Amino acid sequence: MRYKKADQILPQELLEKIQEYVDGTVLYIPKTEEHKKNWGEGTATREELRIRNSRIYSDYLAGENMDNLSAKYFLSLKSIQRIIGQEKKKSEKGLNR
Repeated sequence: MRYKKADQILPQELLEKIQEYVDGTVLYIPKTEEHKKNWGEGTATREELRIRNSRIYSDYLAGENMDNLSAKYFLSLKSIQRIIGQEKKKSEKGLNR
């Protein structure tokens, strides 16, 4: 997030009104609901994590133990356990369709 100077964006009257409330304070103005993005929408991170998690589960099904997966993917054992649990649930849902 880049900061912008209010005096370069806002009309003088509005700037003076805001200064009555927060003079000299850094102020965060959140996006409106229609401009908000869900996590991962602006980058490829969501897809990269989906692929990584799928690979972890495939490796696990192929016989790789969780300690080795933890070292291989640079994740904690707890994270590996969580990912395997999530992927297992997804695959079970897929079978029940």
